Amino acid sequence: MTTTTRQITADELLAMPRDVRCELIAGEIMKMTPPGHEHGEIAATITFLLRGHVVRKRLGSVTTEVGFILARDPDTVRAPDVAFLRRERRPESPEKYVPGAPDLAVEVVSPTDRVEEIDSKTQAWLDAGTPLVWVVWPRMRSVAIHRPGQPVRTVQGQDLITGEEVLPGFQCSVSEFFGD
Repeated sequence: MTTTTRQITADELLAMPRDVRCELIAGEIMKMTPPGHEHGEIAATITFLLRGHVVRKRLGSVTTEVGFILARDPDTVRAPDVAFLRRERRPESPEKYVPGAPDLAVEVVSPTDRVEEIDSKTQAWLDAGTPLVWVVWPRMRSVAIHRPGQPVRTVQGQDLITGEEVLPGFQCSVSEFFGD
């Protein structure tokens, strides 16, 4: 990862060319390596499963790689691999970053991701108010479920993963995330 030397704002980040994948952490640009095929396929599968449920139940929106403004002055903009946002929280300006945290953030771990980075990003979602974070571990074919103030719960294989009160009625086996 590379950082900038001058702090920038979320609006400045939004106005930049989109030739490099990055996030903004406390005003500093953090360039990110594009994910590989497995990562993209898992994120797409999760998006498909969530979106079908969300559309049927008219719960809100499911997005991929959308920026959420988690802090201001200095600004922090993070983008989960997949996110759910309740209908009533849809931003007034959909072409801009979403103010606040998503209702569900999903992070798919890539082989090059460091555990410390994943832990830091997960904690950032929780600290910003995300009530449910799923960290998907492709190599272990498991999902770590994070909730504020609760111990992490890990599910895998035929275990059910649910949307709990965040996504009422959503459930599927963890293996579906991996196309098993």
